[in-house]
Amino acid sequence: MKPLLATARLQFHKDFPLGRAIELVPYLERLGITHLYASPLLTSRPGSTHGYDVTDPARIDPELGGEEEFRRLVETLRAHGMGIILDIVPNHMGVGGADNEWWLDVLEWGRASPYADFFDIDWDPPDATLRGRMLAPFLGKAYGDALQAGELRLRFDPEDGRLFVDYFGNRFPLNPRDYAAVLLREGGALEAPARAFTDLPTERDAMRRAAAEARAALRDPTLAPAITEALALFNEDSDTGRDRLHTLLERQNFRLAWWRAASDEINWRRFFDVNQLAGLRTELPRVFDAVHGKVLALYAEGLIDGLRIDHVDGLADPRGYCRKLRRRLETLHAERPEGLRDMAPILWVEKILAPHESLPADWLTDGTTGYDFMNQAAAVLHDPDGEAEITRIWTERTGRSGNFDDEAIPARRQILRESLSSELFSTAVALHRIARRGLATRDYTLTGISRTLTELLAHFRVYRIYAGPGGISDADRRALDWALAGARRSVRVADRDLLELLGEWLAGTGLRDIKPGLRRQERVRAMVRFQQLSAPTAAKSVEDTAFYRYGRLLSRNEVGSDPEQFAITDAAFHALALDRNRRFPRALLATATHDHKRGEDTRARLAVLSELPDLWDAALARWTRLNAPLKRDLGGPAPDAADEIMLYETLIGAWPLDLAPQDRDGLLAFRDRVAAWQQKALREAKRRSSWAAPNEAYEQAAQDFLAGVLDPDRPAQIVADLHAFVERLAPAGTINALGQTLLRATAPGVPDLYQGTEFWDFSLVDPDNRRPVDFAARRAALEGNQAPVELLPHWRDGRIKQAILRRALALRARRPSLFLDGSYTKLAIEGNRCRHALAFTRGQGQQHSITIISRHAARLLSQNHPHTGPSAWEDTAIVLPRSLASLHWRDALGGGEAIRPGGRLRLADALARLPVALLEAG
Repeated sequence: MKPLLATARLQFHKDFPLGRAIELVPYLERLGITHLYASPLLTSRPGSTHGYDVTDPARIDPELGGEEEFRRLVETLRAHGMGIILDIVPNHMGVGGADNEWWLDVLEWGRASPYADFFDIDWDPPDATLRGRMLAPFLGKAYGDALQAGELRLRFDPEDGRLFVDYFGNRFPLNPRDYAAVLLREGGALEAPARAFTDLPTERDAMRRAAAEARAALRDPTLAPAITEALALFNEDSDTGRDRLHTLLERQNFRLAWWRAASDEINWRRFFDVNQLAGLRTELPRVFDAVHGKVLALYAEGLIDGLRIDHVDGLADPRGYCRKLRRRLETLHAERPEGLRDMAPILWVEKILAPHESLPADWLTDGTTGYDFMNQAAAVLHDPDGEAEITRIWTERTGRSGNFDDEAIPARRQILRESLSSELFSTAVALHRIARRGLATRDYTLTGISRTLTELLAHFRVYRIYAGPGGISDADRRALDWALAGARRSVRVADRDLLELLGEWLAGTGLRDIKPGLRRQERVRAMVRFQQLSAPTAAKSVEDTAFYRYGRLLSRNEVGSDPEQFAITDAAFHALALDRNRRFPRALLATATHDHKRGEDTRARLAVLSELPDLWDAALARWTRLNAPLKRDLGGPAPDAADEIMLYETLIGAWPLDLAPQDRDGLLAFRDRVAAWQQKALREAKRRSSWAAPNEAYEQAAQDFLAGVLDPDRPAQIVADLHAFVERLAPAGTINALGQTLLRATAPGVPDLYQGTEFWDFSLVDPDNRRPVDFAARRAALEGNQAPVELLPHWRDGRIKQAILRRALALRARRPSLFLDGSYTKLAIEGNRCRHALAFTRGQGQQHSITIISRHAARLLSQNHPHTGPSAWEDTAIVLPRSLASLHWRDALGGGEAIRPGGRLRLADALARLPVALLEAG
């Protein structure tokens, strides 16, 4: 087995099953990948495009090829000395439909189901109509309208003898105690089997056994005509038939409802605001074992080598969960095949970190999935000198604020009001219950608590805190204090005392003094409720709302990034890398993911605008003037200025390098991709349209505007102008992209390659970033085995990026200890062009490497080519430490002469042939 040196992320679905990955293994090995990093493989909803809607955590998805194909894949990987890391989803499951047995059992039996506590259901909500029941918000229209339209049909399943209501494939099983109400007819063929349901025992297990026996009797084929006749009474198109069905439904353990009702009334935790994803109580031992049994068995058998934990912040106790999972993996490690025991299990968590936040070491993970590195690698490529001008351009042309918080805070309030109001209400109820127990606090109202809680969440700068029975960490205390300080400025004066009280309760103040029992449980439960609400509030309001409103520079609107942070210095980048090398040397390093808002090379090109704000301002002046006739008047221009500018950013960022302004078919294909992004962007922004209430007129005006902008026959020649502007950005953007690639491959951590991004990645938000990959072209390029310097003249086809990645990963393979255990040291750069480069060294014993990238290169380029040439660097040189000055350095990227630079490594020499360099010694 190769050590963990580099991963390749593949997204599996029915059109890219496990068998396709088997074909790619030899290619990935030659590229330098040591471990496949698989999207979720456990059984998910039929047709799932991502696998995060798991319905059966005990089976490999048959739609992907099932366990047989999975074992074939692992066998192939092992034959090439490679491993596999599996993405798992412990926070939620796919529900609705007809394929989640746990969920269906809860619908059928309610609280009597053995799976009732698997899901985070409040069986005693304030709404009396939901006491002992659960909301089932899966209807596409109001319940009464669906009933009137005959869309709710009572059915019988002859395979298992169950009665259920069907709604376009969504299955809602009846409580067996109600079967008699449907089937019992005196003297009829169904009398005897129907009466069996009237005498079900009260003890749970006995009741379930008796119901199963009674259902088995219904499977008698001779009873089919009588069952059909009985059901017809509930399905007849008449007021009487509808009344019968409605009366029957009102007795069930669920209440069918329009999907819109969920935001206000749902009484179970969802993943964000997605009704089809129900939260799991993985903190309970029985649930943990059921959710993880299969993957732990795979690890013990040697079929996987580690896990990636999706949305760890959704769990009740992320720290306790990660520590427990680590212990389980380490316990099973001894059971693995002998040849697989050298590498400790990998455990990565998907965690969004604020710029000032770090992952707690005591979670016992190997680090995050790399969003933090993605932010750092991008931010260091932005020119901080352009921030003021870029901000001015945005504010003056749109009339919107240049301060991201001015978009994010209102968005948080809106999300809590419109999308997560039921979750906010349940959290407020939990806190109100605590208030009612104290004489000094009993007069704080539920409404006041909800109002104050909203302001506290509106100012939260992190996804969540982790306070609990053990107390609150200093970092969490600072995060909570920051939010409290913001809320003090916006909360009502009369609510300020309540705000301070909530701050104490949420921090766990005084919790240790409360004896174990109901009061203590209520306090802890309220804290968890708050923490599980703050995470989706952050995600939905920031990434899925404010990111689509704030368009100062879209390359900074990325998952894991704070758009308020325009750039970071090289010193900040080095400090963060050094910290990661010390604390999480096996953390994943990503620059593209299945969740990114824009492809890594789209962002790299847009970053060039930070260097050329004057050209950007002039271009916007031309385009907005020439395209003004394309707008429609809908009580204001459509699209408005903000949507128009973000459209231009998207066009120039994602424009394919081989798309010519005369290429009609290419322009049409590009227009369709951007149109899909545009519709999603407008709805996510929730300013002029939304998913809940699409503004079709505005969306059509925006689509027509896009079509006009990309019309090659327009006299204004906007397409040619756009193309010319892209040509001005593209060389510097390519330099950024190659630098980003080399940073990922050589910085502390484990570099990840998202599927296909070894070539240029000018993708947009999903589903655009999950399009099929032309692996045949990538295999052919790899087999050509050309050096990067040979491919530089052909930089537009992307092969140079693959070649640089391959050679960097080859160095990792030759010197694994250098990158797994080696030190990290920033290298000082002196000279007139020092701010245009970044360099560091890795060292382990006698082995050393130097990474050098060019950055902020737009004004250094003298031609339409992604290389500055030696003369641009003038006297700039890297100052080598004495320990490195006498070494003999070789070019790890190929094509360069070996050098012995002494104490100063001239960039004119190191970057003479390429815009990046990777040197090795020892």
